[in-house]
Amino acid sequence: MYYGYKISDETAALAKIAEADCRPVFDKIEENALLCSGKILTAFQEARVSTADFIEITGYGYTDSGRDKLEEIYARVFGAEDALVRPQLMSGTHALAVTLGGLLKHGETLVYISGEPYDTLKSVIGTAGESRNSLIKCGVKYEEIDLVNDDFDIEAIKARLSKGDVRVAAIQRSRGYSQRKSLTIDKIERAIKAVKEVSPSTVVMVDNCYGEFTEDREPTDVGADVFVGSMMKNLGAGFAVSGAYCVGTHEAIEDIAERFSAPCVGKELGANFNQLASFYKGFFMAPAAVASTLKSMVFAARMLELSGFSDVSPRFDEKRTDIVQTMDLHSAEKLIKFCKGIQMGSPVESYCIPEPGEMPGYPHPEIMAAGTFITGATNELSCDGPLTPPYTAYMQGGLTYEYGKLGVMRAIDEMFDRGIS
Repeated sequence: MYYGYKISDETAALAKIAEADCRPVFDKIEENALLCSGKILTAFQEARVSTADFIEITGYGYTDSGRDKLEEIYARVFGAEDALVRPQLMSGTHALAVTLGGLLKHGETLVYISGEPYDTLKSVIGTAGESRNSLIKCGVKYEEIDLVNDDFDIEAIKARLSKGDVRVAAIQRSRGYSQRKSLTIDKIERAIKAVKEVSPSTVVMVDNCYGEFTEDREPTDVGADVFVGSMMKNLGAGFAVSGAYCVGTHEAIEDIAERFSAPCVGKELGANFNQLASFYKGFFMAPAAVASTLKSMVFAARMLELSGFSDVSPRFDEKRTDIVQTMDLHSAEKLIKFCKGIQMGSPVESYCIPEPGEMPGYPHPEIMAAGTFITGATNELSCDGPLTPPYTAYMQGGLTYEYGKLGVMRAIDEMFDRGIS
């Protein structure tokens, strides 16, 4: 028994070694969490948050001052001019679809300068799927500039943007279901400078999903016009039950808000569905939740390295720019067992056994494990992956380090068939 929980002696001994190795990395994560917490606490105080800001507003939501103040706080924390933070935005993909739809018109050009985006966004753009409402079907032109050695191709970006006909240059910070590494803020800063140097009027949009508060700067700190994310990831901290956000310039947010609601209505419409208290609390707790997730992923990486799996990314002591940990497990059996162990180590539906299956928007059978309080919340411990070589597991989440650690240990036990009953 490991502190009252069923973990094998072999895994418990390995965890002791891994945790000692991780301590210097944990110290840096905790220092960054303190910095981000300071930003948020300052913003709450400067915005003069009161209990009256949590009151439910019904109907059209025209006079929702609590909603408006929450968006003010988001803008303050991220050094932006404006923000749109709404429960009606159902996911990160939905927020990105609304953002791109608001920024782009028929005949304008979108260029992803971080290469091919993740699977579900391809259907939004129109490079996959059969939707009649994709950006391409609505007359938007689309191009991609591939990364080179997990970094932006600055010369190619300058050459393409210098032609002057690109309305939006888009960046995906996290890796998605690809083998490339996630993009650090330093790399994003260089890419944005390259875009603005040759095409100042081009709007730079960053998909910031999984990345918030993992570093001491955010995309708007380095020149992005707008960035987008989900509150079922980092910024909800396990409290927000739905919703997503966009932060950026007044002009960009106005365009996005009119796509979100209606022309000339924009941000003025939208009742809060009694979600404001959870949104405020989630944002307030986000730095601590992100720190716990990062520590859980660092621990997982070291445990796998010590178990003989060298193909982990990031390595346990490598700089992180999102909450995603990948590991190439090199067999379908190990991938399935690892995901099964994560499910067994979850607080909700731990008795369920995940099985591979077809998923909307994904080209290969997927296995997904997530025993979460909020369905699909990837800031809670979860793991998934496509059943295709090299059988990569994509893991993220862990609302507390303690629960994340126990879940990872259970998955290691399951993968090596050394669990105890």
